Amino acid sequence: EGTDLLLRLAEKADMLLEGFRPGVMERLGLGPETVLVRNPALIYGRMTGFGQDGPLAGRAGHDITYLAYSGVLHAIGHADGRPVPPLNLVADYGGGAMMLVAGVLAALFQRSRTGKGEVIDAAMVDGASMLAVPLHALMAAGLWSDKRGANLLDSGAPFYDTYETSDGRHIAIGCLEPQFFAEFARLLPLDERFASGQYDKALWPPMRAAIADRIRQKPRDDWDRLFAQTDACVAPVLSLQEAKHHPHNRARNASVTAGAFERPAPAPRFSSSQPTLATMPGDEDLLPSTMLARFGFAKAEIDDLVKSGLLTDN
Repeated sequence: EGTDLLLRLAEKADMLLEGFRPGVMERLGLGPETVLVRNPALIYGRMTGFGQDGPLAGRAGHDITYLAYSGVLHAIGHADGRPVPPLNLVADYGGGAMMLVAGVLAALFQRSRTGKGEVIDAAMVDGASMLAVPLHALMAAGLWSDKRGANLLDSGAPFYDTYETSDGRHIAIGCLEPQFFAEFARLLPLDERFASGQYDKALWPPMRAAIADRIRQKPRDDWDRLFAQTDACVAPVLSLQEAKHHPHNRARNASVTAGAFERPAPAPRFSSSQPTLATMPGDEDLLPSTMLARFGFAKAEIDDLVKSGLLTDN
């Protein structure tokens, strides 16, 4: 009966998204080969860690698991340290959810031309790997080493890294271009042999030591004030709470209140419309009975489903 209920919903839906291990929806009688018969225009999105097939398809995991299999985790961290998990942003959200969104949007565009639905296989390992395509291109060109912390963008370069300040906080430096590095070197200040030898890798170890020693002499906010109106590409490393209250983010209304907490506003922004916040869990609009009514179920039928125990609004 529950399967029949979902199939009825699918008949009127634009898309169905599921995140079970491969085969679960099929065992429930809700696989794409069944659902698309009821609604050939449905976009059926499937998000997993390893994809719908392959030797690891049925294996459990989390962001760090999928990131490890993509090769990306190995590339993140300093040369003298272990790989560092970048929270759960790269595989879960970047390689998983955002790739699924991109797939859904592409499928919706295709449907607008063909009238046909699509099944999307979004694997977090695949997505995280795709985010690293530029690194693979650099490696193929001989411009990237598989050794962690030895490259331009992985903290290998002393002018693209974070440094501890005198108050135990940090600043981020990212002056890759010569003109930006020149401004950084002038304001720090940095010895002329380093200022004129930005891309001389033999100078990178002593340059890093010189920058670190200088940065440790002042608190973070002093450095922020020094570099604030420059193109030296220096920024304070803000905590999540600090970021919400930074003047730039406040000026752009980058935080909004949702329920009981303040969170980042929707992004990106549009010129002719204003994105709205997603409905929060617990809101009346998300109650199963409300959603069934929106799909055309009569109140009496909804009441019967509640009485049978198949549906609950708790």
